[in-house]
Amino acid sequence: MIETRQLTLPHGITLSCRMAGDADRPVLMFLHGFPEAAFVWDGLLEHFAQPANGGYFCIAPNLRGFEQSSAPTDAAAYRAKHLVQDIAALVAEVAPNGQLEALVAHDWGGAVAWSVAATLPQLMKKLVIINSPHPGTFLRELQHSPAQQASSAYMNFLIRPDAETLLAEDDFRRLWQFLTNGKDPQAGTPAWLTDAVKDQYRAIWRAGLTGGCNLYRASPLRPPRPQDPAAAAVTLPPELLTVRLPTLVLWAMDDIALPPALVEGLDAWVPEMQLHKIPGASHWIVHEQPALVTRLLQDFLNPS
Repeated sequence: MIETRQLTLPHGITLSCRMAGDADRPVLMFLHGFPEAAFVWDGLLEHFAQPANGGYFCIAPNLRGFEQSSAPTDAAAYRAKHLVQDIAALVAEVAPNGQLEALVAHDWGGAVAWSVAATLPQLMKKLVIINSPHPGTFLRELQHSPAQQASSAYMNFLIRPDAETLLAEDDFRRLWQFLTNGKDPQAGTPAWLTDAVKDQYRAIWRAGLTGGCNLYRASPLRPPRPQDPAAAAVTLPPELLTVRLPTLVLWAMDDIALPPALVEGLDAWVPEMQLHKIPGASHWIVHEQPALVTRLLQDFLNPS
């Protein structure tokens, strides 16, 4: 059974969290992306909280700026160091020994998770990334790959000052197109995008879109533009790139925004990596193939 709680952290940020299981058990934490929210993990929370599947305490926070979590108005408040601080403080709050069994993350949640794993590896035993580019390969592709620059062009739309207004137009038409991989939702929606799921998304989006857009505004990683040459000159220090934890990477191969080139050479930064390339799945694989994601995660957490 899913419970929701507001957890206020020592630095003043409140995160609205969904959770399941016994709070005294080893902890799995799940981080969502944009334009999603913590509810996308409900099936995995319920599965892994069951004693037969590990009996974990499972928690999925809404990142700052999403749902009912604190939503600072300044875009600078969404820089990586602040997002990492939120997760580190949440781990200290909910993990009995200050360490997660695993941090599981998708999309923007993965961007946060890569940073936590590189800079604060003591906070977790294992890392699981689902279609979220490592900052090293993402920067490489953004700077040198015309295909990735084209696939990521939407990022420069989301940093516009009127992005929230445009996203909300016509019953969030542009956001539905994100979830249907660029297709017009009037032409048919994926089977997983039921009316009930749509209502969950609408509730999240009506709570506010500025936090999600501010993630993009605060990030230095986006396609270079003539009026923004600094984006092409970004460099990242090695200590922000190397992850020495056992890491499972699940990569849906039909992701239109994050092509497979993003996992090429990844083992140079993540030497203890298991990589599963999944054909026929898109960026929304957690929705599309929940049984497969659950099985691969179960095998990684509890290898036979």
